[in-house]
Amino acid sequence: MPSASSDSSPSVPSSLWQDADFRRLWLGQTASQLGEHASLVILPLLAVLALDATAGQLGVLRAVGQAPILLLALFAGAWVDRWRTRTTMVLTDAGRALALGAVALAGLSGRLGMPGLIALACAVGALSVFFDVAYQASVVRLVERDRLVRGNSALEGSRSAAQIGGPALGGALVSLLSAPIAAALSALFFALSFLSIRRIRRAEPVPERPEHQPRVRHRILEGLRFVAGDTRLRAVGLASAAFQFSFAAVMTVYLLFLPRELHLSGIVVGLVLAAAGPGALLGSLLAARLPGRFGHGPVLVCAAALGDGVFLWVPALNGSPAVTVPALLVTGFVFGFGGQLVNVTIMAVRQAVTPDGMQGRAAATITFAGMGLAPLGSLFGGFLAGECGLRTGLLVAAAGMMLSPVVMAFSPLARMGRQLPGPHGGPPGG
Repeated sequence: MPSASSDSSPSVPSSLWQDADFRRLWLGQTASQLGEHASLVILPLLAVLALDATAGQLGVLRAVGQAPILLLALFAGAWVDRWRTRTTMVLTDAGRALALGAVALAGLSGRLGMPGLIALACAVGALSVFFDVAYQASVVRLVERDRLVRGNSALEGSRSAAQIGGPALGGALVSLLSAPIAAALSALFFALSFLSIRRIRRAEPVPERPEHQPRVRHRILEGLRFVAGDTRLRAVGLASAAFQFSFAAVMTVYLLFLPRELHLSGIVVGLVLAAAGPGALLGSLLAARLPGRFGHGPVLVCAAALGDGVFLWVPALNGSPAVTVPALLVTGFVFGFGGQLVNVTIMAVRQAVTPDGMQGRAAATITFAGMGLAPLGSLFGGFLAGECGLRTGLLVAAAGMMLSPVVMAFSPLARMGRQLPGPHGGPPGG
């Protein structure tokens, strides 16, 4: 596909929010994230309430919905780097709207069964992988590099809000209406995203396609080699892998620790887990300012140490809920704040040092490196809880999360200053 001519692109407004195309991307991504996080609650509730799913069937449904991250992330990166991100996002939005619409119609007509629901959940999960990789790559194609942190801050802020409001909205829709109707309303969010992103007018500088295009496998390997060959991106991948493995272990033990060790009710457990959302919103807002003031490296290391380290004191909590619940709410808030500050800054760094033709593959490779270890981390957390007890197991898993800031502290990431570097390395044209 030929590169878009720079003459065909409109001038970029001085203010990010004055850019109509960025507003359309932000609105579409926000609607898409709301639909995605609402469906993560709606589909399991539909299985339980309408289909009387067993625990095993529900586990399969959730696993199938998550499996595309591992199976398709690298392929999605190779795909996105050869197509316009706008096209990819529009097609995936349309696909998810149709899939959830099919769930609603089948549910209302009484023709929905677990095999069909599992297949549609897999389709929604697969399309979400492509959308998530595409929207991350689209920021670089729509926003000037010196405004990447602000652009990512806005998009990650809306994602944080969706993580808070999406599950609550999904649960409320199922409770007030019905699971099939809730699925239909969730499909409307993807339709809204489709309509908004479709209106983006700025031409994307997509790299030219060579006459003899390399196979997808070779393009995936190019992405792996590029990330492994850049010391900063390699550190991002290693830190992400350490965090995702340990965090999966922490959450496995944590979800047992709260009700069994601290004797908290299900409602209180949900409140404790939701506390990370407001912290993430604050982290997104400050991510637009702090790196430019203190440097990207110091912000990354300090935020990771703060957000990951806050879980170290949780195993010591004991006593009345009047004491433990406020402490847990603070823990969740601090974790959300530090984690989101790291996420936004890391994304800006990755986008800045990656050539345009490698954006999708770099994002997918790092996602694969991190999320690929999450299932093993969950198994490790279960092992710790069974063999060491909940308090000791939680302490060991929380200590493992500190590997992430340690990796960053001893890498070139820690020395990054206030200005983001430019891209280098990468094959010409991706």
